[in-house]
Order: sequence, then C-alpha cells, then structure tokens
Amino acid sequence: MTDGVVTTNTVFDPVRVGAVELANRVVMAPMTRNRANAAGVLPDSAATYYAQRASAGLIVTEGTQPSAAAKGYPGTPGIHDDVQEQAWRKIADAVHAAGGRIFCQLMHTGRIGHPSLIPEGARIVAPSAIPAQVEVARADGVMVPAVLPESLTAQGIAGIVRDFAEAAVRARRAGLDGVELHAANGYLLHQFLSPGTNRRRDEYGGSAQRRARFVVEVAEAVAAEIGAGRMGIRISPGGQFNDMQDKGNEDTYLALADGLAALRPAYLHTLRRRSSPLHRELRNRWPTAYMLNTGYLGASELADVSPLITSGAADLVSVGRLFISNPDLVRRWRHGVPRAQWDEDTFYRGGDRGYIDYPFACEGTDMR
Repeated sequence: MTDGVVTTNTVFDPVRVGAVELANRVVMAPMTRNRANAAGVLPDSAATYYAQRASAGLIVTEGTQPSAAAKGYPGTPGIHDDVQEQAWRKIADAVHAAGGRIFCQLMHTGRIGHPSLIPEGARIVAPSAIPAQVEVARADGVMVPAVLPESLTAQGIAGIVRDFAEAAVRARRAGLDGVELHAANGYLLHQFLSPGTNRRRDEYGGSAQRRARFVVEVAEAVAAEIGAGRMGIRISPGGQFNDMQDKGNEDTYLALADGLAALRPAYLHTLRRRSSPLHRELRNRWPTAYMLNTGYLGASELADVSPLITSGAADLVSVGRLFISNPDLVRRWRHGVPRAQWDEDTFYRGGDRGYIDYPFACEGTDMR
C-alpha cells in the first residue's frame, strides 16, 4: 500500500500491528506528564490515567528512561528497577482490564539533561561533545543552560544498547504489550542520526549508514529479547526541537529504514510536519505498519486524520493533546461528540488535577 492509493480502511477498523491486535487505528501519542516521584516511580493514579484512555487502538506511554543515567527531566518515570517495574505492572493490568493495548516508550535524553538528575559519577553523554543551545531543567526544576556532554566511547555505546534491551525485558515482564524506541525530538537516538549532533568519524558517524548504526543496534538488541513484533520506532526527520539541525538529512532516514527492514518491527512512527517526498518514500520502503503523528495538522480532528488512512498514507495515526482532555476521544469521534479543551497549565505540574479528572462524554452510556 502506497501514499495516494485509496483503501477501504477507516480509522475505526481493527488492524494487526506486529504481534498485537488493535481494535482501531487511532494511537495515543507519547506525552510527558511529569507525575513520577524522584525515584522514577509513577503514582497509582497513572493506572487510572492510562486505563481511562484504553479505547485508543494503542497507547504509547510517556518517555521512560531505560537507566538512571538516561533521565533528562524531573518527574519522568523509569523502567530499570523492581519498584518502577511494579508500578508499570499496575498500569498494564489496568489498561488490559479496560480492553486496551499499551507500549512503553523508551527514551534516553542524551545531551538534553542535567547532572543533578542522574547518579553521582554518571555523565551527560552524546554522540559528540556538542552542547545543545537550550536551557534544561535541574532536579529542582530551575532552568539552566545545557552542559557540555561527553562523547560516548564504544564501551559506553554498548552499555546503553544493553540498557535498552534490559528495559524492554522489564516492560514485557510487567505485562506491557511492547516498547517504542524514541529516536525523535532531539534525544540520544536522534542525536546519533543527525549530522548536526553526530560529528564522529568511527563506525557510528560520517555517513548515512554509520549515523543509523546505533539505532539499528539498539533495535536489534531489543528485538532479540522481546521480538521485533513488539517493538516500534519513532523518528522526526527534519525536526529542530532541542536544538537539532536535521534538515537535508533524508539519506540517513532511508538508510535507517533499510537497516531496520529485515527485523520487521511492529511499526515506524513518523512525526509529520508536511507532506514530503521523504514521507512517501519511507512509506513505500517500510515493510510493516506505518504510523503518522498528526501534531502538525491543526487540531488533529477527525477530518484531518481520516484521509491519512483512507488515502493509504498511513496504517495508523497518533494523536497527542486531544487525548489529555478527551479520555474517550475515539468514541467521541465515532459518535460526533464535541471535544473538550485541555488545560495546558496542568500538563506538567504533577498531581491528579488535569490528569484523571477530565469527564467522559456520556458517563454510564454505551458508546462503543
């Protein structure tokens, strides 16, 4: 199926993605909510939050650090110790009881972090020693200029690959349906993909194939542990968030797609700012489910989303902020119910207000 080919599928049709059957093609996009404690453990209310949104075909969780040294923001959760794993088990159980499916997004922030957030003796790392021209949060929440990161050694790279694989094992052991590798938005995997942040001249830089190598190795290690059918990858070609200079880097993304194709991951999740030849080529080359994020399509309403499926441009669409204020978004779309507006002041502030208190459109009414 290629871009521009009309299909009979709609956003409400079921689809098999890798090893997982989804009830519809609407995906709740990963969104940081900063509700975890200092130990990276999510509160019990997180199980309620995710279960409320289980009518999405798939939920992709907030970015979750695969190691203590991978943390880049206060309030983000981890999945690298037993207590964190038990919190995720509560979430997985709640989502499954509500009929949903959930993948955990694994995120190492790389140079977008601060030493106060990671263990003593750990370092802020990146492909190359190039600081981001942005402010980052300290553990106390104060914003300060990003520090100069250390260029990763081969040994350091191998260790991070193991961290991702071990975190994926924990995710499956906790009952989550799979994981998404976060290779977008200026974080570590994206930093390896971009020539603006990757100035290496070893096997991990200097050409499109070498820039893609680290992400491919992470994917291979994760697939070896949990199966490629339970792993997705998120990318943001041309993205500039977090001081990325990724324009004109199409060859790296094509090399990445080719390098991952043999694994046959569950899906490729692409942030789409506009229709472009690269998106069409990625769609044509990718061997499994192709997901587009609709964050740049106005309000991401159904009229924007539906043509992506019916035209064959994508198999899945992911939607972010509308799921914050509309836990039953898919049902609202299906029944033509107006959408509620979110309260942006509560996105990252912690607590249950603006987290689990948004109402369903028709409490007690069957809106399946």
